[in-house]
Amino acid sequence: MSNHRKFYVNGAWVDPVTPRALDVINPATEEPFTAISVGSAADVDRAVAAARAAFPRYSQTTKAERIALLKRIVACYRARMEDIAQAVSAEMGAPIAMARDSQAAAGLAHLESTLKALEDFAFEEERGTTRIAREGIGVVGLITPWNWPLNQIASKVAPAIAAGCTMILKPSEVAPVTGVIFSEVMHEAGVPAGVYNMINGDGPSVGAVMSAHPGIDMMSFTGSTRAGILVAKAAADTVKRVAQELGGKSPNIILRDADLAWSVRKGVQACFNNSGQSCNAPTRMLVPRDMQADALAVAKQTAETHKVGDPKAEGTILGPVVSEAQFNKIQALIESGIKEGATLVTGGTGRPEGMNRGYYVRPTVFGDVRPDMTIAREEIFGPVLSIMPYDSEEQAIEIANDTVYGLSANVESKDVEHARRVARQLRAGQVKINYPAWDTFAPFGGYKQSGNGREYADWGIHDFLEVKAIIGYGA
Repeated sequence: MSNHRKFYVNGAWVDPVTPRALDVINPATEEPFTAISVGSAADVDRAVAAARAAFPRYSQTTKAERIALLKRIVACYRARMEDIAQAVSAEMGAPIAMARDSQAAAGLAHLESTLKALEDFAFEEERGTTRIAREGIGVVGLITPWNWPLNQIASKVAPAIAAGCTMILKPSEVAPVTGVIFSEVMHEAGVPAGVYNMINGDGPSVGAVMSAHPGIDMMSFTGSTRAGILVAKAAADTVKRVAQELGGKSPNIILRDADLAWSVRKGVQACFNNSGQSCNAPTRMLVPRDMQADALAVAKQTAETHKVGDPKAEGTILGPVVSEAQFNKIQALIESGIKEGATLVTGGTGRPEGMNRGYYVRPTVFGDVRPDMTIAREEIFGPVLSIMPYDSEEQAIEIANDTVYGLSANVESKDVEHARRVARQLRAGQVKINYPAWDTFAPFGGYKQSGNGREYADWGIHDFLEVKAIIGYGA
């Protein structure tokens, strides 16, 4: 029997207090493929009560017990990898190969890296006659987005488990089925009743209630900056800690001494990955002005190799974007780029040729983009790249930093020390040099309106801990 219309509370699958259904749309077909229940304040109260009751005992478990629990979670997750991949593909349109190799695999990577970090983690240390103890903050509310559902669920749940917290997860109502499967994984792994709870629902009905709830000690939120501000405001009255991973408008500076063709190809691929629906996508490519024509030619050629199509079809690189609302937003922003005078290199408005249904977007590249254009300032969250010419390295750094966001940045150069000098001047939480491999032990999080706090491995564990000084120990 499907658990899609149930919530997971206190170690059991339960019906919502007040039934209310919501269709889950497959963005490739624009048709519903299942339905979930939408929770309410009463459901949040029930989950918080379970989490609060479980906290005193779970917070006192040993590190060895939490390591054993995470190992069971990893094993159970591995057994459900194909189910997770199929769900991701259906609910958000990810091509099935990408759903397996990136989306489902990301959740496993975070579980495993958090496990390794926990094995090496010291919860107590001595400083003179004081013992410093790091303890789970309490009951935590976790709100996760639709674009990388397993990446964000695992990078919050795993460190909360490691820290000794109990929790309530609200997955995105746009892509909720993976959250249901993850909850089945937690149940199968034998997570103690009340330690992990999951409620589906929308922001006003569940997210806002969690944020303001006096029984929740911390909120960890990933999503838009607009929604993150609402979470922080709702949490302020109870002075709960808020960790946020929000929007981005990441620059990608290709320095004059870089391999231009290689850097541009990699930049297009990175921008278009996941149909452009990544908060850290390098959407602003900065190139020396006298090299822009060559960069545009390479970008056009690369973009046009990105086959858009059915997520289940072999060879599909880009599936649809997640929803009609997202599709319409992207179309409006592409139109703004054209109207404001950017050079449309390839792509544009409308669906790709031959497609009349599904939320498919044409891979789009703009050139001659100025810093004041809408497409250079607003987060698009689609396969749209803005190429921006610069006259000096100092100007490139100024343009890169001229944004309210500060999540991520890229720098390309054949001289690594040169790239590092530029990286140190960029106001971003993570700067990648020459497209390195993904590092799940590197801190992930932003400056400015891209949020606060850091996720991944031991960085994530720290976010869920309080620091206690036990003074006079050993005196």
